[in-house]
Amino acid sequence: MPDIKDLLAKARPRERTVKVLLDGQLAGEIERLEAELREVSEDWQPSDLTEQHPGRKISEQIAKLRTKAKGSEGAFLLRNIGDEAYSTLLADHPSTDPNEGFDSVTFPRALIAACCVDPVMTVDDVKALFEVITQGQIKDLFDAAWDVHNASGLVPFSLAASALLEGLAGGAK
Repeated sequence: MPDIKDLLAKARPRERTVKVLLDGQLAGEIERLEAELREVSEDWQPSDLTEQHPGRKISEQIAKLRTKAKGSEGAFLLRNIGDEAYSTLLADHPSTDPNEGFDSVTFPRALIAACCVDPVMTVDDVKALFEVITQGQIKDLFDAAWDVHNASGLVPFSLAASALLEGLAGGAK
């Protein structure tokens, strides 16, 4: 039977990294070009075999912008702050609604600030970040902060990795 001291020596807080596209203008430009690509592709018929698709240049622009967008992503490393600190944080942000466990405005900001270890952020930093990113990105950050505190202790399952390994075992490459 294992000794609890040995188990505790192996224990590490759960972590998760979330990438956030910080240049929203790039995202908008990519979306505009994708719409333009769909539009030029709908009715295009080549007049001969040497004619190049008009969407090729647009596709090249999209590829360049996607590379640039990848470079504008910020990685946020979130780490479990421990049961006591988490419980205190929850208690510090009570909801006025008896059907909710916490204040849905202040708690997410405080939790992200408390558990983001890279980059280190204050609640004011989180508020400033929330002013320039989308609600979907805010949700991604909060979901990750929530998960490092509330996800099960099981080893995460990767369907993609399992499928790839199964395919490799079966001779596929």
